[in-house]
Amino acid sequence: MDGASLVRLRWRLRGASMWPTFIVLTLADGVAIHLLPVSGDRESLASGWLLGGVLGLFAIAFAAPVLGFALRRIRRDLPKVVAFDTPGTAAVMAITAGLLAVGILHHGTVVADRHALQDAVARAEAYIGARAPQPFRDNLQSMTTYELQPPRIYRSCVTNRVHTADWCVVVDRNRPFGSSVRRDGAEPNQVLSQGTG
Repeated sequence: MDGASLVRLRWRLRGASMWPTFIVLTLADGVAIHLLPVSGDRESLASGWLLGGVLGLFAIAFAAPVLGFALRRIRRDLPKVVAFDTPGTAAVMAITAGLLAVGILHHGTVVADRHALQDAVARAEAYIGARAPQPFRDNLQSMTTYELQPPRIYRSCVTNRVHTADWCVVVDRNRPFGSSVRRDGAEPNQVLSQGTG
């Protein structure tokens, strides 16, 4: 192998990192978004992969050519494939870093929302356990909770054992514990959520 062939091989290897990086980091994006969602409180692996893949492809299609053109103006000795690949790789890495940073920042909100829901459920269970008729108190494990205005207002319902009636309460977490729960009819949360969804 002559010197020119070795130089070409070296440039080709330097210009071949973008797509492997894209594949590996898209898989990593899916896991990161699943564990640390960027919005909401949960995200599937598939949607994480899809989001990471779309953003990575966007970076490759738009950021890499612009940055590659600018890099070639500074470093005229770089072959076009290397000048395109290097910023493309960096852009894909920046997408992953950005998604991870947003997920970490959003994680505090997710944890606070979960604590708020647990608090609302505890208040509803205490109220229903003390005041509901016996058929509903006997079936507290069937309680469903609907988030009306999280993290403040929630609605919880318990059905009787034969599933013929519901007993519902509204929890307002901004009120003191003793007065934060009030009775709210018998319309199941499932019906309510269909009407407001």
